[in-house]
Amino acid sequence: MKKIIFAIFAHPDDEAFGPAGTLLQEVAAGAELHLILLTNGDGGTNPDNVPNLGDVRLEEWKTAGTLIGAHKMHYLGYEDGHLGNHTMIEASRRIIEIVQPIIEAAPVDSEIECLSMDLNGLTGHIDHIVAARATCFAFYHLKQHDNRLTRLRLHCLSETDIPTANINWLYMEAGHAANEINETIDATQYRDQLLEIIHTHHTQRADGQACIDRLGDRLGINHFIVMQ
Repeated sequence: MKKIIFAIFAHPDDEAFGPAGTLLQEVAAGAELHLILLTNGDGGTNPDNVPNLGDVRLEEWKTAGTLIGAHKMHYLGYEDGHLGNHTMIEASRRIIEIVQPIIEAAPVDSEIECLSMDLNGLTGHIDHIVAARATCFAFYHLKQHDNRLTRLRLHCLSETDIPTANINWLYMEAGHAANEINETIDATQYRDQLLEIIHTHHTQRADGQACIDRLGDRLGINHFIVMQ
């Protein structure tokens, strides 16, 4: 049975600082992975003052995707930091346009999943929320016509990761309690690869290091809210 996963994120580092361990594990098990990206992340930090941050970050994303083992990568070209309701509606349609022909060409016994971020956006970033909700819309729209779409996984944080709400930047909710999490993947065996993938996003190295420091030995432990 063929498994196809569509992993959909707002910014070039979302896959690396989030569920990269799960994606590595799925690819190693034979899954065909498609990464879909909404923005080039040109609103991110720019410690080296490069004049074309978005282009640099797209290259970092392509390198990270190659390291993860993505079969194909799709970039939608929206403006970082400017996503909203109208963008969400349009992005949903464009995600459907990408996914539909791929699954129509897939074997009839294929298992098809979508994966994105928690509906709270993890950090509270509106772009993250738009990406997650656009993914949900596309998943449930396509599922109406194709029951091979088995589940939607939303990467979330546990209360161990984020014990209390954080207002250092945006409002970031505390992590989920254990009874709110449907699935936990242990991909800590990929730690060396995960470090390489995180470091690929060199322009966002401060955030990457913060992720490594926060998770410590739990790097590669990914939690999900699973919807069907």
